[in-house]
Amino acid sequence: MGQRLTRTPRDGLVATSDPVYLRVVADIRRQIIDGTLPPGAPIPSRAQLTRKYQVGETAARHALRVLAGEGLIIGRVGSGHYVRERPDLTSLYRWRFLDHPAPFAADLQSQGRRVTWDWHSEPTEAGPDIARRLRLSASSTLTRTHFIFRGEGKPLQLVTSYEPLEFAPHAEERRSLVARMYAHGVKVTEVVESVHTRVPRPAESDALDLAAGVNVLHIERTHWAGDRPVETSDIVIPGDRFRVTYSMPV
Repeated sequence: MGQRLTRTPRDGLVATSDPVYLRVVADIRRQIIDGTLPPGAPIPSRAQLTRKYQVGETAARHALRVLAGEGLIIGRVGSGHYVRERPDLTSLYRWRFLDHPAPFAADLQSQGRRVTWDWHSEPTEAGPDIARRLRLSASSTLTRTHFIFRGEGKPLQLVTSYEPLEFAPHAEERRSLVARMYAHGVKVTEVVESVHTRVPRPAESDALDLAAGVNVLHIERTHWAGDRPVETSDIVIPGDRFRVTYSMPV
């Protein structure tokens, strides 16, 4: 396939094999990032894009789709596309409220937010990944607990926690995990968290009401009692709403 010549303002004619629509995407993305197109600003229509960038209707349509997929713009029925608002990030201070039954809720409540949560537990087989994290056999039966946290009615965080059956919380349980473990004669000595970002699964996007193009922060957390892991969780947080903050004593 041959190369196409593209004119740029600074460099003149350069050879490129990139699809035409990427020129449109790159230019609009740059304008959004540098503030030329601020949050809420309208994006040119497909017809306007075809004239401005000398591209076809298909390329213009695809460029808008890519920008929406990156979470940079949003479409409004009958109105067109606009630069997506950039929400202020709320800091999550990890490990500040380990003695609370819901540390995430306690953290946000300390910042003046009203947070509620629902949860339910069920028995489940460990499976290879959770068995590795808890140092058990894959066929071990565990208690799996699902949590969903909301602020002002909007979903904020998903958690799936796994514990050996002997530590299973009761339906009316309102104690922290550390306190529950201590009641069983187990002293939690360390909490280890590993954080990465990833594309949300469809069910997570629905549950957290995520806009297109928004990734999630995935925190893998494990409570240890000496050299024994006694609980492990997968915590999923919208990447466009929170920043995770850690304080490390010296």
